[in-house]
Amino acid sequence: MSLLKKLKEDGSNLSGFNGETPINTIPGGTPDSTLHNAYSINGTPGLPGMPTPSELDINGETPTKYSDNLPS
Repeated sequence: MSLLKKLKEDGSNLSGFNGETPINTIPGGTPDSTLHNAYSINGTPGLPGMPTPSELDINGETPTKYSDNLPS
């Protein structure tokens, strides 16, 4: 018996979907969504109940490459 077949027939206490694709998704949670392109950086659009944007971003700048900035 394949793992997927076993999961679909017997279920799992670790998965609420048991191998199926969830029907309801959170806003911006669809595969074709581009929400993460802006929200994770600047919080636009504001979504109640969603985590705050990253504070580790570099505001769209391209970081210097390590190979261009080797230690002395």
